[in-house]
Amino acid sequence: MAKDLMPDKDSQIPTNLRLLILLEEVARAGAPVTPTSLCDALGLPKPTVHRLLHTAETEGFLQRDVDGRSYGPGRRMRRLSINTLSSQRVRTERLRIMKDLAETVGETCNLAAPGRDGMVYIDRVETHWPLRIQLPVGTQVPFHSTASGKMYLCSLRPDKLDRLLSTVTLERRTAHTLTNAQSLRDELLKTQQQGYSVDDEEFMDGMAAVAVPICDDRGRLLTTLSIHAPVQRHDVNGLLTHLSALQQAAARLEELALE
Repeated sequence: MAKDLMPDKDSQIPTNLRLLILLEEVARAGAPVTPTSLCDALGLPKPTVHRLLHTAETEGFLQRDVDGRSYGPGRRMRRLSINTLSSQRVRTERLRIMKDLAETVGETCNLAAPGRDGMVYIDRVETHWPLRIQLPVGTQVPFHSTASGKMYLCSLRPDKLDRLLSTVTLERRTAHTLTNAQSLRDELLKTQQQGYSVDDEEFMDGMAAVAVPICDDRGRLLTTLSIHAPVQRHDVNGLLTHLSALQQAAARLEELALE
């Protein structure tokens, strides 16, 4: 665990570990962090922290938040986390859990992680039906019009959600897409209260989906697990009859992520 590896403020962090431990602290914080907060957490001199941040930002491991002062995970750090989740042993067990879910529900299931501009599918188990929606691993989908994206958005702190919504265009994908910020906020509040999210033909005509969160040991969202289907077979209400199986699979994936 991060807290077990973190040295006391008064101890000296070996030079060759400083950048790694700084990245670990950024990941542990779960929100953009300032150089001052990193100095306090790590007990390192301010010039050292600024130098490490500059290196990490230049190499793409960190990126500045919209305030220009704080830092969060960058492209390479996000890719590192996805590759770690996709390591062979973990992925084999993860796919087994997802395959069990797909067979129980009879529909495709996806695992998605938040990227900078949308949710990225990192694993997928297909249904056996010839009529299915093709969204391969690596596909990036919008936050506001997908079940996985809305699950992520409702996990954000209000200030971070405000910043994100102020910088993105709520593109209309179908007649059902929520393109009004207040309507989306209302939907996210509902999602937060019920513990699952839905896509009622909001991303793609003729497709419905339901998603649930997969969280770390501090309750922070890591990824989402979703099931989706053509509405000819299952509308949102039909998919929700499998909510218990979806939640049980997510709980098994959470345990796997924490092993």
